[in-house]
Amino acid sequence: MRHMLAGGMAVCLFIASGAVAYAAGAGEQEVSKGEDLLRSKQYAEARRTLEAGLAKDPSNIPGHFYLAEACRALESWNCAEEHYDTALQLDAKFKSGSTHLPKSKAKVWRLREEVRVWGLLSEAKGMLASGKVKPAEEALDNANELGLNSDQQSLYQQLQAKLPRSRSAGASHKQLPGGSQASTLEMPMVLVPAGKFTRGSNLADDEKPIRKIYLNAFYMDKYEVTVGQYAKYLEVTDMEEPPDWETMNQSQHQSRPVVNVSWEDAVNYCKWAGKRLPTEAEWEKAARGANGGIYPWGNEAPTRLHANYGRSDWNEHMALSPVGAFEAGKSPYGIYDLAGNAWEWVFDWYEHDFYKKSPEKNPIGPPKGEEKVVRGGSWLYVAEFLRSAHRFNAQPSNRHFGYGFRCAKTP
Repeated sequence: MRHMLAGGMAVCLFIASGAVAYAAGAGEQEVSKGEDLLRSKQYAEARRTLEAGLAKDPSNIPGHFYLAEACRALESWNCAEEHYDTALQLDAKFKSGSTHLPKSKAKVWRLREEVRVWGLLSEAKGMLASGKVKPAEEALDNANELGLNSDQQSLYQQLQAKLPRSRSAGASHKQLPGGSQASTLEMPMVLVPAGKFTRGSNLADDEKPIRKIYLNAFYMDKYEVTVGQYAKYLEVTDMEEPPDWETMNQSQHQSRPVVNVSWEDAVNYCKWAGKRLPTEAEWEKAARGANGGIYPWGNEAPTRLHANYGRSDWNEHMALSPVGAFEAGKSPYGIYDLAGNAWEWVFDWYEHDFYKKSPEKNPIGPPKGEEKVVRGGSWLYVAEFLRSAHRFNAQPSNRHFGYGFRCAKTP
């Protein structure tokens, strides 16, 4: 079967090579038959059969997975996303039982994200056909933020070309708020005014005590440093490329944060740009504001509208979102992505009890140590790490695909 939306992409179904064992019960016969129909590429009949089986036993995990695969082959994207989601949720709920996913959880998660993007592109195509330009633009932006594979990128560009000229021009790079391109060197900065803010929390020992801290005014980059900006730096300085640079430095990733950089890499970039890394206290104030919210956006629990987090696979840099994509997640000062997307190196050495003895004015971490501080969580981690007070320590030489940075500057 050929994939019509992708202009000829072959559908590739991820079906387990052998029969999947699951708890016997109502609907088992239909699920087994549906799996056979799916293998023989009788997708419509497989869908009907699997739906009948799940009507009898809605908790059958392989049934939901196979139904999602059938819907995916039929380009019924909402159906596919719904049943991948249900399979993942049931697998988490019954992980100690005999029922399980036919594929690894990471693989199913990637399939779920893929069909979600196809669904958004399909919506955009239909909206453009009916003259609904604004909703089509929003659907395309949402698809781009989730990450596009090569086939999706091709369709995305075709649909972008049908938008008004001002929108489609330069569509291969996401336009940042304020009109600047993420692929250029210029990075807008935000002034964080002098004054006190509430630092720390009672949720972890190294975040205690809660205290009012005074900081002088400083500037902070509005966005995380992007692949496009780091590419320009490497071109000019001839510094060592980070691991997987050829994978990151692709046209579809220019607006995404650069990762795989060490603490020293981050320091060198900021120096070259006439800036510096923020201190840990500066980072926390930039994220929380003067009143000390739990997250950059306030005290509301994180959702997919606030931040990019909880993904399971780097997926050749597709797991990261273009900078500035989460309007609902910006800090009180209008700074983006201080939760999720990429961990951010800060200047300070990490010390577990530093807050208990640090000065209350312009604190900087201990003069030496073994690990540096990274802040903000990343695309990979759970919601707990998105808290603005959360402290994380890492070897400064680490070049991890979750570690990025942004710069600060003294006025």
